[in-house]
Amino acid sequence: MGYQVDNAVIMAAGLSSRFAPLSYERPKALITVKGEVLIERQIRQLREAGIREIILVAGYKKEQFYYLREKYGVIVIENPEYLTRNNNSSIYAARKYLKNSYICSADNYFAENPFEKQVEDSYYAAVYAEGATEEWCMTSDREGYITGVQVGGKDAWYMLGHVFWSEKFSRRFLEILEREYDRAETRDKLWESIFIEHLRELPMKIRKYPENEIYEFDSLDELRQFDTSYISDTRSEILKEIAGKLSGTEAEIQNIRAYKAGNAAAGFTFDFRGKKYRYSYEDEELGEERA
Repeated sequence: MGYQVDNAVIMAAGLSSRFAPLSYERPKALITVKGEVLIERQIRQLREAGIREIILVAGYKKEQFYYLREKYGVIVIENPEYLTRNNNSSIYAARKYLKNSYICSADNYFAENPFEKQVEDSYYAAVYAEGATEEWCMTSDREGYITGVQVGGKDAWYMLGHVFWSEKFSRRFLEILEREYDRAETRDKLWESIFIEHLRELPMKIRKYPENEIYEFDSLDELRQFDTSYISDTRSEILKEIAGKLSGTEAEIQNIRAYKAGNAAAGFTFDFRGKKYRYSYEDEELGEERA
C-alpha cells in the first residue's frame, strides 16, 4: 500500500520581506547556505530520491530562477498573482501538475534528505517545540491524522517543512480551492488555512521529524545562527554600503526588522553600536531613528 510520488511542486513566488535586505537583491531561495544554494540543495535531494519532475512556481524576480531549467530540467511556471494573494495562488498556478505530489517551500533547508519515492499517506512535516511557541501547532488522533491546528501552543508538534498530497487529496483540495478562489476572503489565506477549514474532507497525517533536521530562516539574524559565515559577510551589497557609511563592519549591523508599504517592501530598521537606524529601500536613504 502507499503512493508512488509523481512529482514535486516547489513554491518560490513570494517576496520573503522579513528576510530584508537580502531578499531585496535576490529571492530568498537563491541564497547560499553552508556552501549550497537553498533551492539547488532541495532539487538535488528530490532527484536523489528518484523524483524527476520538479515544478517551481516563481513570481518575485522570476527571471533569476530560469537557469534551473537548463541546469536541472526544472519546469518553471509563473504565479502572476504573487503580489496580491497569499500562497493559495501558487497552488492554483500549479494545479494541472498536482497528483501524488510533494508540496515544498523553496526556502527550507533539510539537513537530511526527507524525500522518498514511495509514501504511505498524505502528511505534513512537523517538529516538536518544547515550551511555548507561536508556530502552527497540531493535534492528532491515534492513527496520526491531524484533528486540529492552532496558532501558538506549548509542548506541541508544529508545521514545518514539506507536505505530501496523494492524488485523491490533490483532487479534493483543488475542488475546494476552485470553488472558493474568487471569494474576497480567500485572497489572503495560506493554503494551510483552507486545509484547516476543511479538515474532515482532507485527511492528512502528521509526520514527525527529529530536532535539527528541518530549518527555516525568517531573518538574517536566524540565518547567522545557522551559518556563522554570514556574521561578517552578509553577501548583501546594501549592508556592505551601510557598513561603509557608518565606518563599521557588517557584523555590527544586527536585529534587522523589515517594514512594508502595503504589499511592497519599504525598508528596514537595525541596531548598530547601541543606536537604531532606518533604511528606506525606495529612496536608498539611511538615517538614525529618533526616540
